[in-house]
Amino acid sequence: MSSYEARKDAGRPHGTATPTGSQVLWRQRDFGIFWAAQTLSVLGDSFALIALPLLVLQATGSVARMGLLTAVGGAAAVAAGVFAGVLVDRLDRRRLLITCDLVRMVLYGLIPLVWLFGPRIWLLYVVLPLCEAIGMLFAVGYVTAVRSLVGAEQLTEANGRLNATAAAAGVLGPMCAGLTAAWAGPAAAVGVDAGSFGVSAACLLLVRFRARPADERSSQRTGLWRDLRTGISFLYGHPVLRSLTALLFVYSFLTLGLTDLVIYHLKHDLGHGDGTVGTVMACGALGTIAGSLLVARIRRRLGFGWTWTGGVALCGVAFAGLGWARDVPVVAVLSAAFLACGGIAGTCSMSLRQEVTPEPLLGRVTSAFWTLHYSAAPIGAAVLTWAAEHRGTAPVGLAAGGCCVLIAVAALFTPIRRSGHLD
Repeated sequence: MSSYEARKDAGRPHGTATPTGSQVLWRQRDFGIFWAAQTLSVLGDSFALIALPLLVLQATGSVARMGLLTAVGGAAAVAAGVFAGVLVDRLDRRRLLITCDLVRMVLYGLIPLVWLFGPRIWLLYVVLPLCEAIGMLFAVGYVTAVRSLVGAEQLTEANGRLNATAAAAGVLGPMCAGLTAAWAGPAAAVGVDAGSFGVSAACLLLVRFRARPADERSSQRTGLWRDLRTGISFLYGHPVLRSLTALLFVYSFLTLGLTDLVIYHLKHDLGHGDGTVGTVMACGALGTIAGSLLVARIRRRLGFGWTWTGGVALCGVAFAGLGWARDVPVVAVLSAAFLACGGIAGTCSMSLRQEVTPEPLLGRVTSAFWTLHYSAAPIGAAVLTWAAEHRGTAPVGLAAGGCCVLIAVAALFTPIRRSGHLD
């Protein structure tokens, strides 16, 4: 569509030559180092993804308490998201990313040290919200960093490759996390996550981001509240982004607690151990790899609208079946399907924002987008896990998955359906 192409051209980094092929992307030194840093970071993050819920379940035996921890962390991320875009657009992005990694290294490192003297669940409710808030700041900076490293035409491909290799690390990470938790305890697995942030920070020291244009620096002198409104105003004025924000508000409410539900289903309903949890999560990550490698090709063939809508619909189908699955291989396959389709939809959504948003606004628009669509997710995680503890995982999964399919149907009546081939 011509209006989207105009926005895309307006958002291309000033003075940046456009790369012309996948080999160029492979040979870009700074993108390669950034790529490696984030893959290593995700490898460690996958340890915490498994270990933190296991710490709570080990100490309390309650999926509702697991969901509460997820909700508290999610709420902190939402609160941080309000200001994250303003900070990212005003500060040096490279220094900001390194600082975020180092602070999270210290905070997560506290958990295994304190656990040497016995479980302290209260510490998780302190550390996780702080790390989630810092993680939101990092995530917004991450989106703008990719835009500073590659040309506009390669954003979907670059995002897909970042997601694919991160998911590849996620295959090994959950399996090792489950084995580590079974052998040395979940707290030790959190320690591995802390170390990964240190490695990521060291790699980022070697990355050179493209200098910001002069007009971008001048835009940083506006007032704080005006900056906050700028991101929201851009979202509201773009028909596809406006529709995406509204629909993802509901989708995030339904799906943030998915990992907690899968872990609880495997351990409580099916009676398996930590090693099985790690193996299933690792198998699920294979789906993310597949989706990330295929997303650019699918989007070129189907366009943004049908790719995003189909991804969300299939996520709903997989979610609906998870609670009813009684065999571990079936749980693993459905988890992989959910993550594959979710990865396709998510990569498309991120790439669209990077393409149509002028670079000086990218941090604020990303922050506003994530804050608005994610604001109900912490409540959803608490509600779904509470319902699963009292009603069972099967009916909760069926209800949440069915609602995800309805979100995809609703998208057919919005400008999302008419959005075409942006590549």
